[in-house]
Amino acid sequence: MIDSFYTNISSSMKKISKPILIAAGWIFVSLGIIGIFVPLMPSTIFFIIAAWCFARSSQRFYDWLINHPRFGKTVKDYYEKRAMPLKSKVYAIVLLVGTISLSAIFFTQKTSVRIILFIIAVSVSAYIISLRTLKKAEPQ
Repeated sequence: MIDSFYTNISSSMKKISKPILIAAGWIFVSLGIIGIFVPLMPSTIFFIIAAWCFARSSQRFYDWLINHPRFGKTVKDYYEKRAMPLKSKVYAIVLLVGTISLSAIFFTQKTSVRIILFIIAVSVSAYIISLRTLKKAEPQ
């Protein structure tokens, strides 16, 4: 009786969460596309989050995203290999440190906020550095 109850709840949650994940995926794809054109707005992270949403809700949308000619390779490399090209790593870290530094200098006077921003910059930079570095000729 209890197993049946939990099975029904699990089934209901999957029915509810699938459309929510698909909608969230498309929201993140939209933000990623905006990020291509807006300076200092990241695009890749939004596509990676969209891939995560689609992988749990729609195989068709996931396949479309990772096979997209413009941004599919980057998403696929990260999602499947946990890797980034060296150029992308350097670009991401430079933008991250630059943006956070400017925020700390010009947009806050509180030392505690500056410390938090510094911790974020160091943590995210360490994560990016920890990812495998793809070689140019690395096979798919």
